[in-house]
Amino acid sequence: MSQTIPATAADTSGTIDLASGKFPSISVRDTRRGSTLAFLAWTLAVYDFILFGTLLPRISDSFGWSDTTALTANTLVAVGVFIVVILVGLIVDRVGRRRGMMITVGGAAASSFLTALSTGVASLVGFRALSGFGMAEQSVNSVYLNEVFALTEDKVIKKHRGFFYSLVQTGWPVGALLAAAFVAGIVGLFGEDSWRLSFIIATIPALLVLFLRKGIKETPQYRLNVYLKDLAKQGKHEEAAAIAERFGVQMPGGNYIGKIFSRRYARNTVLLCFAWIVNYFAITCTSLLGTTMLEEVKDISPGTTLLIVTLSNVVGALGYLVHGWLGDRYGRKPVIVVGWILAALFWTAFVFGPSTFTFTLVTYMGSLFFLLGPYAPLMFLQAECYDSTCRATGSSFVTAMGQPGTIIGSAILTALVASSISMGTAAFIVGAGGMVFSGLIMIAVKSPKILTH
Repeated sequence: MSQTIPATAADTSGTIDLASGKFPSISVRDTRRGSTLAFLAWTLAVYDFILFGTLLPRISDSFGWSDTTALTANTLVAVGVFIVVILVGLIVDRVGRRRGMMITVGGAAASSFLTALSTGVASLVGFRALSGFGMAEQSVNSVYLNEVFALTEDKVIKKHRGFFYSLVQTGWPVGALLAAAFVAGIVGLFGEDSWRLSFIIATIPALLVLFLRKGIKETPQYRLNVYLKDLAKQGKHEEAAAIAERFGVQMPGGNYIGKIFSRRYARNTVLLCFAWIVNYFAITCTSLLGTTMLEEVKDISPGTTLLIVTLSNVVGALGYLVHGWLGDRYGRKPVIVVGWILAALFWTAFVFGPSTFTFTLVTYMGSLFFLLGPYAPLMFLQAECYDSTCRATGSSFVTAMGQPGTIIGSAILTALVASSISMGTAAFIVGAGGMVFSGLIMIAVKSPKILTH
């Protein structure tokens, strides 16, 4: 029997000594390189996502769509993204973290480029569904960095891994701000019919990150999984089981979806799914429909609305860092719960408080700070909930639930307004309700152990 798993040209993260039961460490350089590229890839994924939402009215006008057609197209895109995000998790557990990260960036770049070639509803929905590769980026990042941070030689990152992951998560507000600035620049230079050019240009930085990611190394944890699978295929089940026990890991293989709903993981899988769905009711109100809420609920002018949204996204980035740091210090679950409850208080004040600029700015900032910030510890926590054999599947499956959450939340909001309930009251019910209930659901989630391998 071989006593080591040698490093290869593509996966030079060190030789794995099977007799020791210990994984090789990951260098400081490789840790920081992987983290930086994860941040850039997530920023570009968000950039593409926000770009589509911002340009949808221009796309609709160019095709001569009615509001109903545009809404239907957007809903179908959300369904497509949901399916793709789940598939990405399955792919990453099968082909590896390194290849998975290449696939997500490549898929996002393809989605941007193909969107520019859309000729109608069917092609647009199909091409935008591929943006699910980009949206899966955050779950793939959390899986990869969880495994890297557990073995890194960088003692500072290892001690404050949640905080350093939160730096990657700030790609959301950064990407949103870049998209807004980019659209303003392109429209200003080339006119409102230049939406196709916007998507074509967006592929360039994505392709650059794809090229740079070729240098990322596979994690030792996944390499061991591959080795154990090969032993099992050769009929060496006892040898594989002995090695798995020595390293303190589960035997890979089997149905990945079935595994995340097995007795060991079912509780957290179900609870996290519901938490994502319900919390995205709030995301829909505060973030995706933020400008609508500011203009219709608070009667803020479009120019002032843009200023408030921009400043609030900057504060939102700070929220990721603060909650990531607090999660390392006080535990990820309690920080998530408290954050979302506080977000509900700020959102309630936003809806029912005075419409002065200062009060609106502070309450909207507070809502985003405490709503978005907990996603930094949440993403890291849910990756810790699963072992390396199904970690990508579990994290991606749970993350995908944000898409049905958006659809359901939008439907509830629309139904409430259609029944003659004011936009403000509807925003309170859906937004604050989603924040509170998702926080309460998280209380029942079983806190996982911090990864040591």
